[in-house]
Amino acid sequence: RTLFMLVNSVVIALGFVGLIWGADKFVYGASALARSAGVSPLLIGLTIVAFGTSAPEIFSSAVSALENKPELAIGNAFGSNLFNIGVALGVAAILRPLTPPKSLVKKEIPALLLVTFVTGALLFDLFVGFFDAMVLIALTAFLGYKILSNKASRLELIAEAGDAGEAGQANDEAIPAPDETEPVKAWQAIAYLVLGLILLIVSAEALVAAASAIAETLGVSEAVIGLTIVALGTSLPELAASITCVLKGHYDLAIGNIVGSNILNLLAVLPFPGLLSPGLIQAPLLFRDYAAVTLLTLVLSAFCYYAVTRGKQLGRLSGVLFLSVYCGWFAIML
Repeated sequence: RTLFMLVNSVVIALGFVGLIWGADKFVYGASALARSAGVSPLLIGLTIVAFGTSAPEIFSSAVSALENKPELAIGNAFGSNLFNIGVALGVAAILRPLTPPKSLVKKEIPALLLVTFVTGALLFDLFVGFFDAMVLIALTAFLGYKILSNKASRLELIAEAGDAGEAGQANDEAIPAPDETEPVKAWQAIAYLVLGLILLIVSAEALVAAASAIAETLGVSEAVIGLTIVALGTSLPELAASITCVLKGHYDLAIGNIVGSNILNLLAVLPFPGLLSPGLIQAPLLFRDYAAVTLLTLVLSAFCYYAVTRGKQLGRLSGVLFLSVYCGWFAIML
């Protein structure tokens, strides 16, 4: 038993090392890709980084739906959204004040609110089914189209700006350079991005497995393991990536990662139970957990709107409030 505990403790330590190093490479690759592709770090954070860090939730929810456990999949999505704002963004704001980009309150925050309210309306009858999944898939297609059309419009504006030198200058001003001074090619940025993502997912899975094994050996119940270790494990990539983004000064990536991940957690996760294991859900999942998700989303939206319109930041007070709401929900849940 002592050897078993020692081995799993080493795996946990290596898991945290992998998370830290993987997050560093992942964020570096994302910022370099944004610069080489000529798009904003916020857009990269909302799409590639958000999808990458949401991969554990998506995979685990698909498996849960296949095993006819729809509530586990839905709970995973809600719990991850709560953790992303309450802990990941809360800790990031405590470490460094965040400056939300102006476009956030015009496009991305309204999209997050729309997805959140549509999800609540679909689940209000305490049933998840084929119709709910189709609505969410249609909403995913709509938002994807809007993102691509905005990107196309931006490229047209750059093309109309004049010669290539002026466009390149505009891009250099709009997109911060990566930490290293030497230019990074697109394939190198993608390689860093993929390597970092693999390390994040593998490290998170290894950490969760080892911590769960230790908890079971110590006699901790499966319910407590699921509410703590597993919930933390699937959201560790978001936490690691957000903290690394903040420490490196990529605030757009940090906020975009959280907002994009929360949108994906609802749009990409919830269709699985609707398509693969439709059925009734328990009332607390809606009136307790979804209500907490909505509350934190509204608080985040209000703070971002205030910061952008008043020229302020999401400071330590905001971070403490996010953490407090999450802790309050966690206490009620237990």
